[in-house]
Amino acid sequence: MADLSVSELIEAASKGDQLSWDRLVDAHASLVWAVVRSHRLDSGDAEDAFQTTWLRLVENLDRIERPDRLAAWLVTTARRECLRVARRDGAEVPDPLVAERAGHAAWTDPGPVEALLAREEQLEVLRAFQRLEPRCQDLLRLTVATADRRYVDVAAELDMPVGSVGPTRQRCLGHLRRLLGSADSPAAASRPARR
Repeated sequence: MADLSVSELIEAASKGDQLSWDRLVDAHASLVWAVVRSHRLDSGDAEDAFQTTWLRLVENLDRIERPDRLAAWLVTTARRECLRVARRDGAEVPDPLVAERAGHAAWTDPGPVEALLAREEQLEVLRAFQRLEPRCQDLLRLTVATADRRYVDVAAELDMPVGSVGPTRQRCLGHLRRLLGSADSPAAASRPARR
């Protein structure tokens, strides 16, 4: 039991295993608290948001499609619960886009949770990229990482016809998307399942 994966813990917890549930909560409680505290709710509201986040997980345990993204799911859910509590209490909930347009950097700077999630997504993309065949890796390095490269130069470097650079690039990007398990982006996995 000591070295069960998050996926195995979720499966066991969804079947009523209290120890697995406790381990999931223990592993992620500090992350959820960090999100809740970042919203500066009073202690009662913070406790409500914290507890409701875990309730949402109980309700959705069998719907978690990407157990490796549980932390992102919890962050998103905790943030939504904090905003719901703030709205319920009639608090003004700042819109980050409005704040950015008004020049308030405090609302546009990513916090530690957002930075952690961004890093996690970068690592996920890198791991998927490393699973691509070498020819796709080379092509994407030349066409995506160095966007100013002309297709004629890429074709010459990879010894391929110029007319096949674009279509091959699209196929490689499609394969990368499939490896990420999402039709649009790795960030899509961080959205909570719909009820």
